[in-house]
Amino acid sequence: MEEVVKKRPIISARERGPGPGRYNLPPTVGYINHDFTKPSSPAYSLHNRMSSAMVAVDSSPGPRYNIEANVTRFGRMETPSYSMLGRGKRTRIELFQTPGPGAYSPERAPPLNGHQRPPSHTIGARTRYRSVDAVPAPNSYSLPSLLGCQVPNKPSSASYSFSARRRVGAPSEDLSMSPGPGKYNSTNPDIYRQRQPSFSMQSRTKRPDYSSATPGPGMYSPEKYYLHLPKPPSFTLGVRHSEFVTPLVVHVAD
Repeated sequence: MEEVVKKRPIISARERGPGPGRYNLPPTVGYINHDFTKPSSPAYSLHNRMSSAMVAVDSSPGPRYNIEANVTRFGRMETPSYSMLGRGKRTRIELFQTPGPGAYSPERAPPLNGHQRPPSHTIGARTRYRSVDAVPAPNSYSLPSLLGCQVPNKPSSASYSFSARRRVGAPSEDLSMSPGPGKYNSTNPDIYRQRQPSFSMQSRTKRPDYSSATPGPGMYSPEKYYLHLPKPPSFTLGVRHSEFVTPLVVHVAD
């Protein structure tokens, strides 16, 4: 009688992974397809052997350079040399092209290099005559008054005015009409001085009518209050994890 084997679902965690030979990592030797996560050294190549004809054949020029005697390693050593130009052609018309002394006007030149220059003046044209009626008389001018404070550009003395006579029985005569101390509104000192702390009183709380509303000693938990007392260490137990959970890898070795 054949034995019945119960098939269970395949769990990927129980399956063993492939061996190291299954992975194809990039090489760390050489320059082509080198692993970019690893440092690589510089690569050099060897050139092929050069032909012996370049050594046997003399391709350099010999001592055939023509160096002048006045050229040294410090430069050219020679005395200054001059040359004279030939006489130019002059015609009779060209003799009269030179300006004479009267062609210059040095007085029109502007002052240069801080030279002093006398003042220059010009005379204008004669003004046309006007009729006598067009000239205003001395009494046609009106100067502003110097009394009062109406002239803005002139200094003025202090000005005063007289008030009307007060009626009989005014506060200056009848002291009963003057306001008393309670008529004035005093300013709060907190506005112009340092403000003092202010407190208020709460109303009386209502006491419970029955004794069951008052909490007993068991209602309080002083052991849970650690604001001003030292607190001992506390530990907790975690839950049981499955063996198939992937572990957390934090640091990966190179």
